[in-house]
Amino acid sequence: MRIHIDHLKESRLTLDFEKPADRFPALRRATATGDDNFTGPVRTSVTAERVGELVEIRGVVRAGVRQSCGRCLAEFDSLVETEFELTYARGGEGPGGATALPRSDPAPDDGLIYFCGDEIDLTAGVQEHLILSLPLRPLCREDCKGLCVRCGADLNLGPCACTGASGDGPFETLRRLKLPNILRGSGS
Repeated sequence: MRIHIDHLKESRLTLDFEKPADRFPALRRATATGDDNFTGPVRTSVTAERVGELVEIRGVVRAGVRQSCGRCLAEFDSLVETEFELTYARGGEGPGGATALPRSDPAPDDGLIYFCGDEIDLTAGVQEHLILSLPLRPLCREDCKGLCVRCGADLNLGPCACTGASGDGPFETLRRLKLPNILRGSGS
């Protein structure tokens, strides 16, 4: 997912990319840890424009992902889609080929992504926005009922056997606890 700077000299550039998810290091790690399984290619559409010494990229990234529901633990497939904006600036090349920022540039947290040479590699910026767009607590559907806190049955399939029964829940022992008068707050 590279853009050649020479192609941006005169006009805006519109490009479409499609890459397998395993070509993105962060997506490969997420799949390996079992957090999220990216199930298809990552599709990216971008518009690149040169603004003075900066290159502004606007785009949309889409990917299919298999996740576990945060309420019922069922696996489900969804489409993750997000818009993004990235701004690139040319940086100098330091020792060992590392990017060295010119002295007049602001601090590294200025929102700019620095590049060297005649190409901009969009891979890191695109994967970052895709990862950040994943829900913290994915839901298989908005009205998911989750699991029973007592027996663990999936309440989306119907009521469980322990519904309404006062069984041995985690706080049942506290309900039956008899406190001395001093602790109950009865003053004499």
